[in-house]
Amino acid sequence: MTLFGRNKYTLVSLRKRNIPEGIWSKCPECESPSYVKGLKNNKNVCTNCGYHFPLTALERVELLIDEGTFEEHDADLMSQDPLDFKGLKTYKDKIAADQKITGLKDAVITGVGKIEGKLVGIAVTDSRFIMGSMGSVVGERITRMIEYAIKKKLPVIIVSGSGGGARMYEGMFSLMQMAKTCAALARHHQAGLLYISVLTDPTMGGIMASFAGVGDIIMAEPKALVGFAGPRVVEQTIRKKLPEGFQRAEFLLAHGLIDMIVERKEMKSTIGHLISYSQSPLVAKSEK
Repeated sequence: MTLFGRNKYTLVSLRKRNIPEGIWSKCPECESPSYVKGLKNNKNVCTNCGYHFPLTALERVELLIDEGTFEEHDADLMSQDPLDFKGLKTYKDKIAADQKITGLKDAVITGVGKIEGKLVGIAVTDSRFIMGSMGSVVGERITRMIEYAIKKKLPVIIVSGSGGGARMYEGMFSLMQMAKTCAALARHHQAGLLYISVLTDPTMGGIMASFAGVGDIIMAEPKALVGFAGPRVVEQTIRKKLPEGFQRAEFLLAHGLIDMIVERKEMKSTIGHLISYSQSPLVAKSEK
């Protein structure tokens, strides 16, 4: 074998050909390689720089909810096509394609489960399904979950990851979900119950302008992009250079938009502590 000639079968190429796919993953932040199994054991957080890789909705449920306690609600609700939307792809085609890719019926999973032994209502959006955007089914599922939590006197946890905001394919039917989910959360608040909003990268548009932005406690993962319009759009609109880290979780914490930044590996225990504190006799007595 020629090592220094033009023979295409060099030692390097043979080594590359023998490496199975799916063994290593490159961090988009620091570009260091990570062993996929080790990455998974570290909650899909880069061991070199702390970058938080995206998680699916089911992975989020597994991360937060005690094993064997999750009960999904309203799983059969599916989006219609009220505007008969046409484009490069029809709305129906887009839904069908994302259902096949993700295995989900729509962009959110809702239900009840236990966090460190405490029963909660939970909703988790999935950015793989039309960018985690909120259509009528997403709004309806979240609202029904909140109403169930009011009835059962449960705290609510909503984990948001949406780069799409309100879903343009449904027009006003999508936009009205912003008011509907917030109205349900207002009733939940009036019942004296805790709502924790968890923001992940990215949480943008109509979702941040509605249920994601009105938590009693709003926490975010490190470096999560959070806002309404993206930083490039804002910069082009105001025609000014934005500050370093604009719309990242650390910037928002410093300016009072969120309450805390929580590492993924500490998310479950932190939420559990907050629920325990909110349900303690001393807190209940002080609120009367």
